Amino acid sequence: MTLTAPTRTMTAEPGSGATVALRNVVKTYGSMQALSGIDLELAPGEFIALLGPSGCGKTTALRALSGLETIDSGSILIDGVDVAATPTNKRDIGMVFQSYSLFPHMTVLENVEFGLRMRKVAKADRRERATEALEMVGLGAHGERFAHQLSGGQQQRVALARALVTRPRVLLLDEPLSALDAKVRVQLREEIRRITRDLGITTVFVTHDQEEALAVADRVAVMRAGRIEQIGTPEELYATPANPFVADFVGLTSRVPGEVVDGAVVVHGVRLPLLGEHQENGPVLTYIRPEDVALAAKDDPGAIPVTVVSTSFLGSLRRTHFLLPDESLIAAQHAVDEHPVVGAPAFVRLKQSAVAASPRS
Repeated sequence: MTLTAPTRTMTAEPGSGATVALRNVVKTYGSMQALSGIDLELAPGEFIALLGPSGCGKTTALRALSGLETIDSGSILIDGVDVAATPTNKRDIGMVFQSYSLFPHMTVLENVEFGLRMRKVAKADRRERATEALEMVGLGAHGERFAHQLSGGQQQRVALARALVTRPRVLLLDEPLSALDAKVRVQLREEIRRITRDLGITTVFVTHDQEEALAVADRVAVMRAGRIEQIGTPEELYATPANPFVADFVGLTSRVPGEVVDGAVVVHGVRLPLLGEHQENGPVLTYIRPEDVALAAKDDPGAIPVTVVSTSFLGSLRRTHFLLPDESLIAAQHAVDEHPVVGAPAFVRLKQSAVAASPRS
């Protein structure tokens, strides 16, 4: 799908969005605690992604912020005002969901106008603002079409325009791209990032797709079991994960047995720096990134004998999986002109990059 460049933009200063804070937010469903004291703060215009596996609480946190879920305790502040008891329609929030939820009997323009009509905005003004919002998402020429005449990506753009047309202080996006094919997902996520940056809207983006989160967010909050395990820039999460869960969830890793010895971890005779707090000596699982594994010659220092299990061409690089002597698998990313033969013996070496590790029995 080819993107149409917008010809007009909605007026806003970068960073003009609201400050947002969730402080010690708790939400339970019966005996299950969906949010266990969440603390999260967003600066004006900041774009934060909530990332985690299904059931970790990221959508519950978003719904609590929107007012679609009541919380058991804690506070939700927008520009310093606690809105925990404020109805959704009074919070000045725009929302985009996974399902487009467009009215089938309305044209695209009428769908986008709907929120303004509910706010009693004059017809001429709402028509102008809806047209402006459609042009921003590249659909200025589609205003008279109906939802069934649009592709999935176009329908989600309409949903985005509908959320933006009210000029909200905060934009919430709940898995908005998961129903789209891969190419459209990449295009639309880049458009969402550009638009929110241009408008300065404070944005919370929920996704289980770590590539998506790392690509668009200023900061990413990695969640598990109702808690935030770590929050930081994409670079911080990838390079210095706070614990093995983050290391394993963010990016590709291989789990390889090792041994902590005096503050470092020894993996197949190679001593590697250890991330995080000091661990007691003993057996661990280490989490090794594929870019920290290189193909090697037999006589290279630290060469580890392996067997080639699989190899995949990925365009700009090749990813190969190897079987180590301890029967664990390790992945390496390398140049496409290196061609390991499946089933053949080979050698790899581990780069001196810090690794995360967790105790093993």
